[in-house]
Amino acid sequence: MINSLDISTSALVAQRARMNAISSNMANMSTPLDENGEGTPFQQRFVILQADPTVGGNGAPGVKVASVESKPVEPRWKYQPGHPLAAKDGPKKGFVAYPDVNMMTEFTDALEAARAYEANLGAMEMTKDLTQQTLRIIA
Repeated sequence: MINSLDISTSALVAQRARMNAISSNMANMSTPLDENGEGTPFQQRFVILQADPTVGGNGAPGVKVASVESKPVEPRWKYQPGHPLAAKDGPKKGFVAYPDVNMMTEFTDALEAARAYEANLGAMEMTKDLTQQTLRIIA
């Protein structure tokens, strides 16, 4: 039964990493600068998960965060000629580059991660209850 707690714990950690990436995406969707203060917009982050055979056992692996990556995509251009970061020349003159983050996609991903987190908490609670019932029977 301890293996099932380990598997659920690994899933909780993985879902927390997903929620951190999603909240970062949502918080920076209106930020025209990257984290270094340069003129390129924030790049959307996403979490890559993979099976972790070191957690769990008996053919039931846990999960771990393989990496947190960003996908370089064309920014969303918004016409704001008075903005200090607006392009000064070229075809994008007067436009400011913002991250191309879709709020609905991020919100849906956040709901999915929250539901997975809740499901793993439920599995941990059931494991705890089964352990307690087993100890009552034995004692």
